[in-house]
Amino acid sequence: MRKRFGAGIFSAWSLVLLAFSVQAARAEDAVRFAPLKAEELSPPQKAWADMISAPPRNAKFTAPPYRAYIRNPDLAPKLSNLSEYLRWNTSLPARLSEMAILITARHWTAQYEWSAHYPLALKGGLDPKIADTIAKGARPEGMKDDEAALYDLGIALYRDRKVSDAVYKAAQEKFGERGIMDIIGIMGYYDLVSMTLITMQAGAANNGVAPLPVLEK
Repeated sequence: MRKRFGAGIFSAWSLVLLAFSVQAARAEDAVRFAPLKAEELSPPQKAWADMISAPPRNAKFTAPPYRAYIRNPDLAPKLSNLSEYLRWNTSLPARLSEMAILITARHWTAQYEWSAHYPLALKGGLDPKIADTIAKGARPEGMKDDEAALYDLGIALYRDRKVSDAVYKAAQEKFGERGIMDIIGIMGYYDLVSMTLITMQAGAANNGVAPLPVLEK
């Protein structure tokens, strides 16, 4: 009996180890756009990786969404150039441009995008209560006039798929036609980022920001 019992334990332990091995293999196989090693990069990929590592971006080509972008070194520089303008050179202050990104992240439930830009929005001057209410899928109270105009424009585009005269007028008064195009550009580009992050199954950044709750449809 003792011998048979010991054999049973050994057999069960072997099954556990086998299960862990299979699970680990599946997890490794499940990584989409797995990070490339520096020695694996083609010359165009390396040139782009060097470019985004410089200020003000200081980005790593192994981080989301760049590790997906680098798979297409013809497209990647164009996305980087667009991103550089939309992040740092629009007519909007950081408080508003980051708010627009948060609205986009909430629309897609893009966890990595939300966790990466939530601290930047607060650093830019956005009230944490406003960001937290956006996370819940509700219209924040106590917004400044320009924040309300931006929020209403974004929600009109994402939810209603049309912009009423009242919403357009409020946005035009606060941002002008150039500013409206900056907002559309930011949200449009971060739509692309969100879709990339969702496709690559990028989870929230490990920076202590609470993940977005999943909203009922």
